[in-house]
Formats: sequence, C-alpha cells, structure tokens
Amino acid sequence: MAAEAAQKVEALAAQAQRLMAAFMRAGYEQIAPAIIQPAGLFLDVVGEALRARTYVFTDPDGEELCLRPDLTVPTCRLHLARHPAGNVRARYCYSGPAFRYQPGGATSAHPSEFRQAGIESFASVDREQDDAAVLTLIVEALRDAGMREFQLRLGDLGLFTALLDAVSMPQRWRRRLRHHFWRPEAFRAELARLTSREALRVHGLPRQLLDALDPAQPQEAQRLVEAYLEEAGLELVGTRTLPEITDRLLADAADARETPLTPATAALIERYTGLKAPAREAAGQIEALIRPHKLDLGAALAAFRRRLDVLAEAGVDWQGATFAAEFGRSLEYYTGFVFEIVAPELGPNSPVAGGGRYDSLLADVGAPAPVPAVGSCIHTERLLTVLFGEAP
Repeated sequence: MAAEAAQKVEALAAQAQRLMAAFMRAGYEQIAPAIIQPAGLFLDVVGEALRARTYVFTDPDGEELCLRPDLTVPTCRLHLARHPAGNVRARYCYSGPAFRYQPGGATSAHPSEFRQAGIESFASVDREQDDAAVLTLIVEALRDAGMREFQLRLGDLGLFTALLDAVSMPQRWRRRLRHHFWRPEAFRAELARLTSREALRVHGLPRQLLDALDPAQPQEAQRLVEAYLEEAGLELVGTRTLPEITDRLLADAADARETPLTPATAALIERYTGLKAPAREAAGQIEALIRPHKLDLGAALAAFRRRLDVLAEAGVDWQGATFAAEFGRSLEYYTGFVFEIVAPELGPNSPVAGGGRYDSLLADVGAPAPVPAVGSCIHTERLLTVLFGEAP
C-alpha cells in the first residue's frame, strides 16, 4: 500500500508538471496562492452549497479562517494585492491542494483533500474570445496529459440573466430568481409565489404599517418599524438587525403592491430553465421559445454563437457538446459562460475539468468595480484515474 501511495504521488507530480508546462507555454504566470484564507470572504462569495462544505477554524487570536475550498478566490486576492483596482490584464496558473467536506464520505473521485491545476484570466476586453481561449487551453492540456475521449457540457448564465432582464418585473424579483437559480426547488417555489396575488400579500402585520413603508424614505421606514416593534413588545433576537428587518419589510410591502407575474411569463421562465439541447441547436431553440413573447435576447445569443465559432476556429470539436440552461455549476460566483469536461469512465457527477466566467467576483473580493474574469481547473486525481485507473 505504501509503495502504491508513493507511486500515485509521483504520478500526480509528473502530471501536474505537464499541465503547468502547457499553461506556461500559453503565457500564464505560475503562482502559489496561500492555502489558509479568511473564512468570512469565502463564505460570502462561494454560495450555500460550497459554504456548508468548507473547513472553517479559529486561530489563537480569534480570527476565523478556512482551508481554501478552491483556488479561484485566492487567485483573485493575489491579483488584487498586486493591482488594487483589478483592471490590469493578467493571466495566472497554479497547481495545489483544495479542501472540501464530502457529506457522503470521501471517495477516490471525491476526496476531502484534492488537487487542482488551473488557470485564471483577468481584465480581457473580449469576453467571448477569452472564454474560448480558456476552454481551448484546458482541452489542449488534457490532451497533452493523455486524455483522448471526453464529453463537453456547456451553459450560459448570461442568457438566463438576459431573459430575466427582457421580462417585465421589478428588479428585486430578478435578484431573487438569480439567487435561487442554483436551488431548483426554491427557484420553482419563488416563481410560483411571484404569480400569486395572495402569496404576495403580507400576513400578520398591520395594513397601516405596510401602507406607510416607503422605499424612497428608508430612515423613516426604519423609525416606523422600530416603533411598531416597541409597541408590540417584540425584541430584536437573533442575527437580524433593525435595518435588515426594515429592508425585508420594505420589500414585502412593495411586493404586495405589485401586479403578479402572468402565468405565461412564469411558464416561459420555467421552460427556459428546463431547456436541454445539442449546443449547435441551443440558440435556435431559445429563439423559438421566446418568439411568441416578442422578447429580444439578440446580444446574448450573438455572444453565445460567436463563442462557439471561436472554439471551432481554435480546433475544439464542440459538435457533440450539450447545452443545459439550468447548468450553472456548484459555485454561485459564476455570471456567464460555464463548462464541464466529462470522462465516460467517471460520468457527469465527477467532471475532470470545469470552469466559467465570473465578472462580479473581483468586486466581491475587494475591487472597486466589476472586472471581466474567466477561469478553469482540472481535478488532477480524476484525470489520473481516467488515464491509469485507481493507481498508475
């Protein structure tokens, strides 16, 4: 067993060298982000699914830290340490461990400690070109390592955002639907609520208070809520502050005054999120879906088609690729194009590589404004399993 373990470590190291060589030949700078990261930052940006799987601890000084669950956020922090505005063109590559709790128990395909070799590209002015360049390089690196057969799965959160923007609804409803996108049951429940006038009503609060709450006067609204809580003898208990409670009641009061979404609009959104098609047919199917509603997704669809054209020009065979509108990966910081590379040996639940566009993440991490960004990582243990089986 010890000999097999040593052999696997050597094989992983040799494989990582090949992958990093491919990245550096393409002009990416090799970096080594810190393994221990500030927990608060990660827990704010990675989303609920990964938040529950992050190893968090407190140091002797009382600072809450974590073992990095991925290397994208640490790379963003490194880039901002060098360039505080974040808008300097840069490309980085890395290889190292990440850590995630596995609720069903760690396995060879899903270990608690695993290695990623990846790339991140910041501040490119041509998003579709950069998306295609990142995916092309990952495919080339996998082929250099010896992988021959794979399936490509694509998604595009930009199309989903464009659809919501094209439909008539309050901006806060768009934010909620985007927030619930990664949780299908919660998404469907919220969509159903937005179509029901009864569900949009606020129960248990005086109508006089709700009518008086005005989003244009947040300070006055907070005073009214505070007075109501005092009169009702209700104390602030738990983690919600008075401003947070006021914001929630303002949103509830505004919802109660809104006209609900029409069933046709809700059905359109539901049908879109359920759309699955060969990638070459996806844009046409989306156009057919929205045509009766006279919506314009022209710019988002043009970007989707251009990206596929650039991939073809770069020699990536995407003709067998599939598109799924609901595909957004497990990390909630993605904002646009997303992809996974799946090996037949491991199946869709254990992709060998994946990545996507995350134009809001640098701002979430500390940049003064959003910065175009896209990246990808290869799960090197999974790649090794594909190439050699459980042991090389």
